[in-house]
Amino acid sequence: MNATDLIDALDLPVECRVDQRVPKKLLVEKGAPTAADKCGINDGIEEIRWLAALKPTTIGVSEYRDEVREYLEIAVLSVMLRPGAKETRLTELIHRAVPYPVFLVTTAHDQSLILSLAHKRWAQNEADKVVLEDEVVGAHMTTPPLPTTLKQTFLASLSLGRQSRPHLFALYQGWLDAILAVQAASITGTFTPTASIEDSLARRMALQQVQQLEAQIVALRKTAAKERQMARQVELNLELQRLLTQLADARGRL
Repeated sequence: MNATDLIDALDLPVECRVDQRVPKKLLVEKGAPTAADKCGINDGIEEIRWLAALKPTTIGVSEYRDEVREYLEIAVLSVMLRPGAKETRLTELIHRAVPYPVFLVTTAHDQSLILSLAHKRWAQNEADKVVLEDEVVGAHMTTPPLPTTLKQTFLASLSLGRQSRPHLFALYQGWLDAILAVQAASITGTFTPTASIEDSLARRMALQQVQQLEAQIVALRKTAAKERQMARQVELNLELQRLLTQLADARGRL
């Protein structure tokens, strides 16, 4: 799977295509709060392209407004990173810099592929400023490689024609749900889209818990392997069993 596969899977109409290179200086001006971020953008990004602008006039999906957010457009972007780039930070900076919700495809220097989305909302204390509502939701598409059947199912789920289309917020949520579904499927083996925003939030929390517990289990096993005192070994083993039980429960909620 590569960036072209992901973009083609969206099956976007020609009317919304932009395909313009975005100068890095714009990202530096609008999305680099620190000197380190400015250096990270200049040194870590090879190219940014604005691929498509999804608007009511280009895809036939209504804009969305409520007291929390305003979605007038969805921007489809791709970015190519250089060796040594801080992938996670740069992804966040791009999402923060663009005033619209972004469908972002990131290709690292080793050709690994990351798809990320993040909902936006009005800032609470600054009029007309848009901020990220929560952490960026991202999924590695190539490391480890997805099984062929799962990859095909996931790509098919991205098609614009298969999304909920009452408004742009629902459309964007559908793509975010697809990312969560493929993350869950990489653990459960089954690609199952969620039925509601509440279910999506629950799955997101379960995925975060799985990642945290897996990291704790790896660290605990390393500690146990070095321990020589029998009493401490027993204590660590009991803790390991407790974490494994929690991990099984979290996986069951995916």
